[in-house]
Amino acid sequence: MSTVDGIDIVPMGTHSLHLRLERYLPSALAVALRGLNIDGVSDVVPAETTMLVRCEHHVARESVLSRLNEAIELLDQFTLIVDPSPVEIAVRYDGEDLSAIAQQCGISIEETINRHVAGEYVAEFCGFAPGFAYLSGLDPILQIPRRDTPRTRVPAGSVSIAAMYSAVYPSASPGGWHLIGSTSAALWDAERIPPALIEPGRRVRFVRE
Repeated sequence: MSTVDGIDIVPMGTHSLHLRLERYLPSALAVALRGLNIDGVSDVVPAETTMLVRCEHHVARESVLSRLNEAIELLDQFTLIVDPSPVEIAVRYDGEDLSAIAQQCGISIEETINRHVAGEYVAEFCGFAPGFAYLSGLDPILQIPRRDTPRTRVPAGSVSIAAMYSAVYPSASPGGWHLIGSTSAALWDAERIPPALIEPGRRVRFVRE
C-alpha cells in the first residue's frame, strides 16, 4: 500500500488500483482523473469513500500514480469539468411513506415536500442497481434511517430517501428506503448513451409535478 496526499492506494488484481479517500469526494476526483485521459485507463468507479481505477496494463497504473497529484489540482475546477446543468426530475409526491416520513420528522406533509424539492443534490456514486445514484444534499430534517423492514418490491421510478441520501429506483427491486414520491423519468436505458440518466458528479434537481 502507498499514500499520496492522504489517499491510501492498494493494487487491485493485475493492473488496477483501489483508492481510499478521506479528504476528497470520490465523485469529484473520478471526474478529474477521467479528464486527464490517461492511456490505458478503462474506467474510474467512485463509491462513497473509495474509488476503483481500472487499468488495462501496468504502464497505465504507473501513469495514474504519477499523475494523481495533477488530478487533485483539478478539483478546484470541478464545477467547470462537470456538466453545470442539473438533471431535472419531475416528481409526483404520492409516495407510500410520505405521511410516515412527515410524522417521523415532526413536520407537515407540505413542509416535507418543500424541503425535498429545495435540496441541492449531487450524485456522489452509483450502486445497488444500474442507474441507482446516491444523491447527497438531502435536508438534515429529512435524514432518517432506512426502514426496519425492507419491501420485497419497490416500483421503478420510486423517489426515496434514507440516511443522508435521496435516490430514484431505476427498476423494480427490493428496497428499504422510504418512498416519498414517484417519477416517469427513465433512470436507466441500455440503448441510451450514456445509459444512466444520472452519473457520478452530476447535479440533480427535483421538481414538483
